[in-house]
Amino acid sequence: MGLVRILTRFALLLMLVSSALAQASTNIENIRVWLAPDNVRLVFDLSAPVDHNLFMLDNPRRLVLDVKDTRLGVDVAKLGLTKGPIAGVRTGRRDEGVRLVLDLSADVSPKSFQLKPNDQYGHRLVLDLETGEQPVAAAVSQPKASAPSTLGPLRDIVVAVDAGHGGEDPGALGPGRIREKNVVLEIAKEVARLIDAEPGYRAELVRSGDYYVSLRGRTLKARKINADLFVSIHADAARDKRARGASVWVLSGRGATSEMGRWLASKENSADLIGGVGSVSLEDKDEVLASVLLDMSMTASQSSSREVAKRVHDNIAGFARMHKPYVEQAGFVVLKSPDIPSILVETGFISNPQEAEKLSSSSYQKQMARAIAQGVKAHFWERPPAMTRVAELKRSGAVIAAAERTYKVAPGDTLSVIAVRNGVSLDDLRKANELRGDRIRVGQVLRIPAS
Repeated sequence: MGLVRILTRFALLLMLVSSALAQASTNIENIRVWLAPDNVRLVFDLSAPVDHNLFMLDNPRRLVLDVKDTRLGVDVAKLGLTKGPIAGVRTGRRDEGVRLVLDLSADVSPKSFQLKPNDQYGHRLVLDLETGEQPVAAAVSQPKASAPSTLGPLRDIVVAVDAGHGGEDPGALGPGRIREKNVVLEIAKEVARLIDAEPGYRAELVRSGDYYVSLRGRTLKARKINADLFVSIHADAARDKRARGASVWVLSGRGATSEMGRWLASKENSADLIGGVGSVSLEDKDEVLASVLLDMSMTASQSSSREVAKRVHDNIAGFARMHKPYVEQAGFVVLKSPDIPSILVETGFISNPQEAEKLSSSSYQKQMARAIAQGVKAHFWERPPAMTRVAELKRSGAVIAAAERTYKVAPGDTLSVIAVRNGVSLDDLRKANELRGDRIRVGQVLRIPAS
């Protein structure tokens, strides 16, 4: 009788263990796909962490992803995976798990990693397929006006316009599910359009659609196009929904010091070019000389960053509430490019209901974009890089839209006095600032159109 009881208990234990093992199987609940110009990202939403294996096979070329002890609850045929470097997709079972086979039409560099749950998603397995170097997505290009020159070939001033977040990274979320990644992309596109339409300028979008670009990848793209300026656009969020105000940021001194150390210590970065247009390399320099050159480059870059940030800050202050009355500093990764002046614009608190409503408005997005673009153009009209079309236009006395100035209203000022003082008509001054009457306020920043 005792033996029967023992065997019965053992059988029950086996049943419990089997049941637990069956319940331990993870589900792939969803697969999200993001297509970028130079990579494809697949994000697998999971019910729990998984063990996985990724490897390549030849003849024909294919990428195999084995996910152990997992069930697939998604119809991959409906995902639109046969785009970019993916020619076809197949699934099957492998050792109580899922096997995903991607037939490839081009060479890729695959990598995978897992992400822990956050406020938006649960456990995730990320599969990135890098497709090699591709040109950065550009804004709509238009023919550039040229000016006669005896100085030799002239180039455009290049501005990299970066819309924050993207893809499975939505950024901050506002009321009504408004997403930061969508708002800032619309503003960035308009900034790029305004800059690109100006004679002597070329704007490049770091991302032109809804896909993810890493923080270091953003500055790397700016460096690949020899950008003269990097502008990153965001919309902040805070736990306190009463927080409000736009802000403009540059790299802090502490952030610059730590970044210089990272560059000097990294063999990968030591071969990168500095000097904006790739005129100096650290690769063949000794440690002391490399440190001096890098310090000079970062000092010049930070000085230009502060100047353009001040112009953009003043422009935005002309119509929007500012979080602080001055340009702020922080160690944002996207600002840490030693050779490219860089600014970050927080267009407002998307967590604030009133500011979220404004940021979702097309007219407000365009107003914000104009403030940024005009600040950029005003800076480069004041300090155009040598051997650029803008420098030649300025030298030859040309008057272009980039020459527009700004004026901060002081106590006692009237609109008519400001117009006379700056040599423009009152009507042109009203039009330039979208004013219906003559009311202005102290501290307001006005655009002064070219006379």
